[in-house]
Amino acid sequence: MLESLRGLGYTTATAIADLIDNSISAEATLVDIHFAWAGADSWIRIADNGKGMADADLESAMRLGARDPREARTPGDLGRFGMGLKTASFSQARILTVASRAQGQDKVCLRWDLDNLGGEAGHWLLHEGCRPGSEERLAIECASGNGTVVLWENLDRIVTDGFSAQDMIDLADEVEAHLAMTFHRLLDSGLTLQLNARRIRGWDPFLTGHPGKALESVEYKFLHASGVVAQCHVLPHKDLLKPGEHEAAAGPGGWAAQQGFYIYRNKRLLLAGGWLGLGERGRRWTRDEPHRLARIRLDIPNSADSDWKINILKSTASVPVRLRSQFVKLGSETRDVARRVFAHRGRLITTGGQPGGSLPDVWAARHSTKGISYRISRDHDLVAALLERAGPMKADLLSLLRLIEETVPVQRIWLDTAEQNDTPKGGFVAAPTAEIVDTLTSMFEALVEFRGMDPDEARQRLARTPPFDQYPEIVAEIGRKN
Repeated sequence: MLESLRGLGYTTATAIADLIDNSISAEATLVDIHFAWAGADSWIRIADNGKGMADADLESAMRLGARDPREARTPGDLGRFGMGLKTASFSQARILTVASRAQGQDKVCLRWDLDNLGGEAGHWLLHEGCRPGSEERLAIECASGNGTVVLWENLDRIVTDGFSAQDMIDLADEVEAHLAMTFHRLLDSGLTLQLNARRIRGWDPFLTGHPGKALESVEYKFLHASGVVAQCHVLPHKDLLKPGEHEAAAGPGGWAAQQGFYIYRNKRLLLAGGWLGLGERGRRWTRDEPHRLARIRLDIPNSADSDWKINILKSTASVPVRLRSQFVKLGSETRDVARRVFAHRGRLITTGGQPGGSLPDVWAARHSTKGISYRISRDHDLVAALLERAGPMKADLLSLLRLIEETVPVQRIWLDTAEQNDTPKGGFVAAPTAEIVDTLTSMFEALVEFRGMDPDEARQRLARTPPFDQYPEIVAEIGRKN
């Protein structure tokens, strides 16, 4: 059974995160993780300054299924199945040693060794003390004197053929990135995590408080779901982030993979991204480029694990049926904002046609039973002005517009966007100022001479219309005599 449980699907990062959950439940404020490279004899240690365990408590903790998952938990408890210590550890190592000291108690130490399970007469042997020669690996004491040390040895699932010291360094970096994401809210609330003597800094998936964000909603509560709270976020477009911010905000999985719902229990991240199987009109939402900026924070109480189908690995969840319609609405609205931010490079366009608003888009999407097509708006001010002045050339001009519409390189744009992880450049990027002035002048004349708009109103509307909203100084001078 134990050999089978080793294949549950833990990574080194998720296994260590499970042990840190136990430390937090034991009221630890410091968890120290150490990776030691020694070839086949490499080892990993996780030590905390929690309240520790007495002899009977440790013996219980080393049993499989030590707790009934149906039992009520204290509000801050991050456990559920009573399996994490053993299954997480055995997924990485064949020897598990745990030493602990509770307040006013002697230090106790127990060890599982999967190579010696059978023992004499088939008995399961839970050894007292560490493996001979490993005493120094457990010789770490936190300032309070209380705490627990977990030692992994014989790392057969990590140190495989060809595994090198550099691989161990890379693995430690992966673990650090995962822990920085998983515990970022707890790291902001007083928890300290150290990996090889280096403090881990939390990674906030939501860029909370960033001035370039298009959406950072209030916290929403749900009907028929006590303690469930959500907050919607749409992160800034790359154009609105400082150098280095864009790469940092992408997260361990990258922009496309990190979109969706982030489920927390007691501020501990359980699920990072994904759309929980939700969707609209019979189609499930997928992780795609247009919605890469959408991230929704979701807090659930630890009493809701069964309703949300949280698994042993704390890696999957499912929205209860009674709440699905509320979550679809929330997700749809957030995705819509994210899509507009992505399409317009971070600039949400105000509704055209309103006094002081922006002008309509040149391109309009049309939906039909045959699919989506894109058309140049004949009502756009500059297009309408040109058609009005075209005279005998009007038919040729309309034919040109139709040719452009029917030859938009949609597939090429999509492939370039997916491969480059960015939208194609627009908005007069790197264009000479003279070209911008010429285009603005034509737009201004169309508004004033052919639409009868007041010059000041025309400049105001242009200043609110992409891509001209990026050039307010040029817009302010359009139509003014030198």
